Amino acid sequence: MAKKTAKRGNVCPECKSTQFIEDQSRGELYCAKCGYVMQHDIVDTGQEWRAFDSEQMSRRARSGAPLTFTKHDKGLTTEIGKGLGELYKVPAKKRAQYYRLTKWHKRLIKSKDRNLSFALSELQRIVSFLNLSRPIHERIARYYEEAVNKGLVRGRSIESVVAALTYAVSREFDSPRTLEEISESSGIDKREIGRTYRYIARELNIRILPADPVTFIPRFCSMLGLSDKVQAKSIDILKKAKKYDVTSGKGPTGVAAASIYIACVLGGEKRTQREVADIVGVTEVTIRNRYKELIEKLGIEEEVEKKAKEE
Repeated sequence: MAKKTAKRGNVCPECKSTQFIEDQSRGELYCAKCGYVMQHDIVDTGQEWRAFDSEQMSRRARSGAPLTFTKHDKGLTTEIGKGLGELYKVPAKKRAQYYRLTKWHKRLIKSKDRNLSFALSELQRIVSFLNLSRPIHERIARYYEEAVNKGLVRGRSIESVVAALTYAVSREFDSPRTLEEISESSGIDKREIGRTYRYIARELNIRILPADPVTFIPRFCSMLGLSDKVQAKSIDILKKAKKYDVTSGKGPTGVAAASIYIACVLGGEKRTQREVADIVGVTEVTIRNRYKELIEKLGIEEEVEKKAKEE
């Protein structure tokens, strides 16, 4: 039986109807009202094969993987010889020729490709370490290639540029990572990352608003093993604090840590300030200062102290 689908957009010259049916078995598009054939011999651009499971689909498909900026060649070009193991698969008489081909292939690769190859392998390691999503990975790779094309990497270490872009893009996607985490994953000093970040953001016109403490809450609560109830309570505390303008001018991680600690006390899930500080990457003094400011401004000082004494 022919597969028929209604189509809109065209106008029938006979009856002025705008409803059409596409008969894929005949390759025709005709008016649903009077039957006037608008198009015939329509080319079917779909595949000619059928597949009944994912294994058959992958085996019969003739297209490769989609293009990706996370590979220096977008996943298109080939490489002659990826290691010594490949050399011994070649007949003995052809090995000298094969060796020359691999040598010249490496010599003819542009410096940009060598730079991207190293940088994107470093980026893959950092993204894996920080557990960042695929869209963030793609965006960082795009920005890095743009930076290379503009000559912004020259005079700076590749690792510092990759780390700075990771910091910027993770904030842009509302999945921020602290400078301490970026520094730990990349091995680059926080000051160097900060300097490179300011330069790259200015040159690539990356405009990022100050980090919102709320965006840190889900990840920190998950790392502390807290319930959804505590997480929701800490977000509610931050939203109220924002109305009283308590969070402006303060470090977002310190404010987030204090709100989590308050939510733990109110929710009856005990976590010490030391435990929270170790996970968040701030000092206990910072948590205590933000904690006092929050409970005073929100008027929950008595409630929090009462709950703390009960515990």
